[in-house]
Amino acid sequence: MADETHIAEYEDDNIFAKILRGEIPATKLHEDDDVIAIMDVMPQAPGHVLVIPRKPSRNLLDADPVVVGKAMAVVQKMAQAVRAAFKADGVFIAQFNEPAAGQTVFHLHFHVIPRHEGVDLKRHSDGMEDPAVLQENADKIRNHL
Repeated sequence: MADETHIAEYEDDNIFAKILRGEIPATKLHEDDDVIAIMDVMPQAPGHVLVIPRKPSRNLLDADPVVVGKAMAVVQKMAQAVRAAFKADGVFIAQFNEPAAGQTVFHLHFHVIPRHEGVDLKRHSDGMEDPAVLQENADKIRNHL
């Protein structure tokens, strides 16, 4: 049985930490002192956005509640923008905590994905999107921010 009180330590070599440090490029939609929002390079649907707090935490289980609150305000803003930009029927918000729950990048982040009735999500591992398509989708979203 797993130790329910143990949370693995944050490791700063994850891809989001590298993006936050400017070591890896990203298509940014929002940036402030606390949070960035970027296009997911392996989108599950057109307009898939990631909201990432700047303050390091592995996931929701070890995050500062103030940081979570600031991130959620940006999640809401992005959800409204992607819904309008992609004329979506709804918006799927996802956040995973630890491998058993599907977390693969161990820096707190939120997925904001526009959804359309009857259209399945692609698998997240189906491949990287063309940067030109990401930029085009980002421009659509920016028009609604």
